[in-house]
Amino acid sequence: MTAIYDFEARQIDGKIVPLKKFKGKALLIVNTASACGFTPQFGGLEELHKTYGKQGLVVLGFPCNQFGAQDPGSNEEIAEFCQLNFGVSFPMMAKIDVNGTDADPLFQWLTKEAPGLLGSTIIKWNFTKFLIGKDGQVIKRYAPNDEPKKLAKDIEQALA
Repeated sequence: MTAIYDFEARQIDGKIVPLKKFKGKALLIVNTASACGFTPQFGGLEELHKTYGKQGLVVLGFPCNQFGAQDPGSNEEIAEFCQLNFGVSFPMMAKIDVNGTDADPLFQWLTKEAPGLLGSTIIKWNFTKFLIGKDGQVIKRYAPNDEPKKLAKDIEQALA
């Protein structure tokens, strides 16, 4: 697999989406959780979606329950939570694992392409973010505590 477009993901409603559907767009991929100290970042991610969506940014949220069991709900409960509490209108995917033997192949690729501190290929916590360029390649990895609004300059460059 050489580009994000070689993968597919399951939407929160269960439908499979080939990521080549987003060819030519910049992507911001985030592993999310509904009961985390970083959960308010849903608001910032929605702002990025609203601000840059028409210019070609697609934010994709991937719920994960691997960190402190902070997203234990069903896909339906997660979708309802995100919509009711943060007005999330960007695509949310089905809950996945991002680490370990059951890690989703997309996240295995992302962490290999953009390792963390000291070359680590694991996701350390919820709301780790990956910016993907219009060419389908990983531009940058962001830590959970990197606020979405701080990504604006990098997103603008990716969209240029």
